Amino acid sequence: MKDPGAGVKRILVVEDEPEICNVCRRVLAREGFEVDIAVNGRVAQDMIEEQQYDLCLVDVRTPKMSGTELYQWLQKKYPQLTNRVIFTTGGIMGGDNLTFVEQTGRPFLPKPFTPNELKAIVQEALKQIEK
Repeated sequence: MKDPGAGVKRILVVEDEPEICNVCRRVLAREGFEVDIAVNGRVAQDMIEEQQYDLCLVDVRTPKMSGTELYQWLQKKYPQLTNRVIFTTGGIMGGDNLTFVEQTGRPFLPKPFTPNELKAIVQEALKQIEK
């Protein structure tokens, strides 16, 4: 993975729901971001190996490799990227997933979310990174 650089910010959205992917792409592109979509953590791994990302919006529950498994992989392989993760999930978040996300200290965006909620959490996460 290359280091994120200056210029247009690139966001990786790890999400298996096409409707959510479309909303994320449309809203974030309108805000001036380049947006890549990975349908699960395995696809995201390959993309992270090839591209630099300023932020990753990661669904906790995706098929083949979950967002929690992807985050654990990042901790081992690209620890500098772990502070660039925002978690999402639909439905009620509880049990092991809630405990995991709380332990990471990363922001969390429950689905369904509004375009304004998405923009706000992305802008806040980027501000925290730039500090």
